[in-house]
Amino acid sequence: MVKDNDLKQVTQLILEAKEKAHQETSWEPKPEFTPNVKWPMNCTIGPGLEGAIVCDTKIGYVNGSKGWLIYQGYDIFDLCAYSSFEEVSYLLFHGKLPSKDELVSFKQKLNLYRNIPQTIRQLDSFNIEEMSPMASVRLGSELMRQQLSHRIEEQVQLLYGGISADEDSISMEIEPTGGERATYEFESDEEELVDSCYQCIAGLSSIMGAIVRLRAGHLALEPDPNLGFAANLLYMMSGKKPTPLEERVMDICLILHAEHGINASTFATMVVASTLSDIYSSVGAGIAALSGPLHGGANEEVVKTLEEIKSVDNVKPWYKKLKEENGKVMGFGHRVYKAYDPRARILEPMAKLLVNDKPQMQEMYNIAKSIETEVQEDMGQEQKIFPNVDFYSGIVYKSLGIDSEYYTPIFAVSRISGWTAHVVEYLKKNRIFRPRAIYVGDYLNEFIPIEERE
Repeated sequence: MVKDNDLKQVTQLILEAKEKAHQETSWEPKPEFTPNVKWPMNCTIGPGLEGAIVCDTKIGYVNGSKGWLIYQGYDIFDLCAYSSFEEVSYLLFHGKLPSKDELVSFKQKLNLYRNIPQTIRQLDSFNIEEMSPMASVRLGSELMRQQLSHRIEEQVQLLYGGISADEDSISMEIEPTGGERATYEFESDEEELVDSCYQCIAGLSSIMGAIVRLRAGHLALEPDPNLGFAANLLYMMSGKKPTPLEERVMDICLILHAEHGINASTFATMVVASTLSDIYSSVGAGIAALSGPLHGGANEEVVKTLEEIKSVDNVKPWYKKLKEENGKVMGFGHRVYKAYDPRARILEPMAKLLVNDKPQMQEMYNIAKSIETEVQEDMGQEQKIFPNVDFYSGIVYKSLGIDSEYYTPIFAVSRISGWTAHVVEYLKKNRIFRPRAIYVGDYLNEFIPIEERE
């Protein structure tokens, strides 16, 4: 039963989480940024491009040592407390929060682009129940490409003067010329490109809903123009309109997953876009990267673990055995964060709020809190091991009635805003990504005819 004050309580809980974060970590009002980046830039690079700086950006900022997450200058706590996914998506693209008229116009576009019946019919012609949900989402992005994009190969040919298709034939020493070089699948006009990104954001949410329905043997549902982004996503997946609390919490989840710097999936999206491929293929690359277990899917594993433990009484023996076997606690630790992940700070009270009237889910939440206590007492302050975004997000999604196999696809749907915003920003001064490898093989081996080889 949803209480009247639940929505106000959501905001209050987020602000309390913000206050706790500021008390536990160093927080200056204005972090030091580098306003004027000069290229070339020296940096220390490790395997996997660790430490490499591939671009400058105004879109997102992560400070792992202090637990900060900032979108276009705005603290993630404030955005979750006061904003919406639509507003945040607009912010990521345009660098400012929309006016009332701008937000109305943006929502109207999303409503329009959410209607992709022909693409959904094509999707239904595939046996997606035999595919993984992430593969189905990637297929959906390719089907959208076929329906909505139009190639301008003649313009690209004229632009490069008929040079070889080998990208090494394009001089890498000349200065990038920005927008003029960034001829795209659509017009080279930035407004057209941004509009195509809106199509991706809205259309793939409809595809997500259709995938859930079709895999369950139901008909896909048309979006409801009277519902917002989060509510429509839940409605198109479940077939029922969410409560105001469910909509609000889902909205927060989408905001939290919308952007997180140049991670593997964002980088994959940008690499493909830098070749002047289309936005749908670029997003498809991001989806493919996110499908890897080292990037997405941890929240699904967290829920499996919590279900296996079954009771709070089993947490201590479970954790003792895990340590003896040198196992890893899923949902803890992060490549960047050496402080408490701000997204986990927000999701924990959301999970607690949702499970209040669900006894089975309450036990799962209690198990999670008990695990957090064990890990924090054992490794928290000394080894800087804290819950990350995945630890509580699975509980939130499960409380919303979402099956665990769809957690990562929902992650993808929300991250499309960040992926495509980075593409638009990067293409303003596009240069194809071309890192190098250090050759450590043999030189000048003597060629031996096959008859003489051992």
